[in-house]
Amino acid sequence: MATELLFGIQTNGIKHTHADPMPDIDTRFSMVRDAGVFDYVDKTPDSDQIEEFLKARDKYGLPVRAGGWFYALGADETLLEQNLRTGRELGSLVHNTQIKMLHAMGHPVTDEEVTEAYLRATELGDTYGCVPCFEVHVNMWSEDFTRVSAVGRMVEARGVEFNLTLDHSHVIFKIDNPDEQAIFDTDKKIASGELILDPFQKGNVIAEWVTAGWVRHCHARAAVPNNPKNTAARHPDGHVGRGIQYPFKKPRPGDYHADWHEEALEPWKEGIRILMRHHARDPNGKLGQISTEFIPNTDYGEGCRYSLFEQGIACVEWMRGTWEQIKLEAAGNG
Repeated sequence: MATELLFGIQTNGIKHTHADPMPDIDTRFSMVRDAGVFDYVDKTPDSDQIEEFLKARDKYGLPVRAGGWFYALGADETLLEQNLRTGRELGSLVHNTQIKMLHAMGHPVTDEEVTEAYLRATELGDTYGCVPCFEVHVNMWSEDFTRVSAVGRMVEARGVEFNLTLDHSHVIFKIDNPDEQAIFDTDKKIASGELILDPFQKGNVIAEWVTAGWVRHCHARAAVPNNPKNTAARHPDGHVGRGIQYPFKKPRPGDYHADWHEEALEPWKEGIRILMRHHARDPNGKLGQISTEFIPNTDYGEGCRYSLFEQGIACVEWMRGTWEQIKLEAAGNG
């Protein structure tokens, strides 16, 4: 039975409101240490920041256990190797890997191309001791959720372990969300029974990925079904943010642009419980860590007045308590 699970924070969330400047690296590490709830930070820094990250890591006793970036196939293979090398230098165990929807040549990436990219990335990961974990994420190949399992099976058919980063906020916000379900015919797949988003329903896609034993890393950013669009921010083309972030902790009046209901968080929380229940019984203990990721980007928290950092702290406090309870339940059931 797995007994260890570490909790960290993606460094873009180590700030308060969107409008606040990003604190310098030493201050971010200091904030994380002083919060007293995080085990590590999550970041792949730019090359000119590596030395500062190393100094802060050692000064504050906070590992840089994970990092990540996004990549276009056919253009960014060298960048991926560079970032895995950076991961080794920092001591990171995993590298969250987002593969863009479009190939550098302009066509949508195919399952075969993603599979081949995964196999190449895994070879590099073995070289540098930092495991690439392909992420479930909007605007990436994996936003078409049914493709994730298809690629996972294709990788396993090649005799290679499939490692995934679960960010189930990207699943939860599409529940009961007509605009989002129109993308990739998600509504039709739900109607046919091919895809189940609701984590409380048997056969849901989150449980499918988790029970397959693929999830090695997790990003925890709260979202709710039919998550309010982020009307506080707009993309350059004028569209408002898609809305893939919901305050975990009740915001003060005026700090969030929509009504807040704690009970709306239950589907997102159930996704975390599904992951933790599996980890508690997984003899391989594959899941090593969960990073909070309340971030200030347009589709997420841009324009927010609530503290991103305080949301991450509240989320980790809940996850720690939930993990302790699930461990007790698993031990009690033998």
